[in-house]
Amino acid sequence: MYVWPENWPAFSLFCDISTQWRVSMSGYVGLDYLVLHRELDDLDLTGEERQRMKADIRALEHAALDAMRED
Repeated sequence: MYVWPENWPAFSLFCDISTQWRVSMSGYVGLDYLVLHRELDDLDLTGEERQRMKADIRALEHAALDAMRED
């Protein structure tokens, strides 16, 4: 798998929180955003940089949910 350098920070963070999924009776719902915000705080991300990272994580989350629901 190849990850473009500009996507590496979001991909790395996504991997770090990849065990933090919310699950319901019907399966995976989404990531636990409390954990995501804690990680963003630890990375000292603020302002536009923080918003961009959250948007990137949401894109990865949606792609992962789509892939998990294919099964």
